[in-house]
Amino acid sequence: MQRTQRAKDDFQTDALRPAALPTATFRPRGNEDQTIDQTSDEYLDGMYEEWNKKLDAEIEVLVEGMTELVKIASIGNKDKFKVAQEAFEAQCRTESMVRAATSLLSIIHSLKLVLLLSDEGQIAARRDSAAIRFQERAESARRVATESLELLLNKREGGLSSNEWSQTMQLS
Repeated sequence: MQRTQRAKDDFQTDALRPAALPTATFRPRGNEDQTIDQTSDEYLDGMYEEWNKKLDAEIEVLVEGMTELVKIASIGNKDKFKVAQEAFEAQCRTESMVRAATSLLSIIHSLKLVLLLSDEGQIAARRDSAAIRFQERAESARRVATESLELLLNKREGGLSSNEWSQTMQLS
């Protein structure tokens, strides 16, 4: 019995040992008393500036790349080394420009999503106007139904002839 116990103690493996899942804390590290010092307008202005900086940087890469490509494209007496060097530089510039253009497309896509998904003011205005139109239509239908019921009840009591009732219904 001691031999099997000893064999279990000596057993070693390089397999992963199952362990508890890591825990996550959602509290900010460091200072526990962090408060938001920005108003909504300040935050939006900061985001606006950040997006503008990203756009400016990518456009600047495109402009510099195109300028350098035009400089490289000059025709003249060049040896094979200079031609190979300029070809490599042109390739690097175009790759940089492609990355910048792709980044611009990504930024445009992100801005479109932000506009579509966070335009709460316009969404709320549309919802409110639709609710008002619905209430107006419901009130109009309620009035027509009430008038029709009153006319029908008056007709039964002998108040209107069938021609008078149909003319009244056509007017309303």
